[in-house]
Amino acid sequence: MSQNRSHAVMAQRAEPHDSLDFFPTPPWATRALCWHVLRELFGPTEDMTVWEPACGIGSMVMPLKERFRRVYSSDVHDYSHLWPGQERVDDFLMYGSESPCIEKQGVDLIVTNPPFRLGVQFARRALEAPFVHRGVALLVRTAFLESVERHRLFTEHPPAVVAQFVERVPMVKGRLSRTASTATSYAWIVWARGNTDTRLRWIPPCRKALERASDWPADEVAA
Repeated sequence: MSQNRSHAVMAQRAEPHDSLDFFPTPPWATRALCWHVLRELFGPTEDMTVWEPACGIGSMVMPLKERFRRVYSSDVHDYSHLWPGQERVDDFLMYGSESPCIEKQGVDLIVTNPPFRLGVQFARRALEAPFVHRGVALLVRTAFLESVERHRLFTEHPPAVVAQFVERVPMVKGRLSRTASTATSYAWIVWARGNTDTRLRWIPPCRKALERASDWPADEVAA
């Protein structure tokens, strides 16, 4: 029997309830957020601070460091053996898990690719945190826009922008892969304090312009 490769089937990504749901973000997708979304909403970000609370192996942290003055990184799992840049091992969903520095000084933004099944909890935690001064950006499957539970989230906390990728953003469980492909569609959902007039934007084709050889494992670049 041949495999069913329809879009509806291929776009599904089922994970066990206790899975870390660790799918590293291709760095170019974070640069796309910075160039095509955040600059329009917030202006220059070079003097801003940001927290990535599901940092994994740092694939989102590194491009954020290109555009922000200070990037904090943490994850519920210890990935420091794969990426020494991880600063803390903390459960973002536990109130009080933020570092003393973040609690005292706050951050301008939270930017992350949350576990899909915990996306609503990540959004609420970030949006309701008093130490987040300007906004929140979550990279999610476009299917995240559906469901009654998420409708409640969007009604109570209307985002400023839904930025839909027109290109696919391929992600592979547990690793970065330059050659991966996917049928799953992704978008950035961005909330900005005081901005509740949700707009739909398209992120134009930009992978070729924004990715770098240094983003990928050496064996992938050489392939």
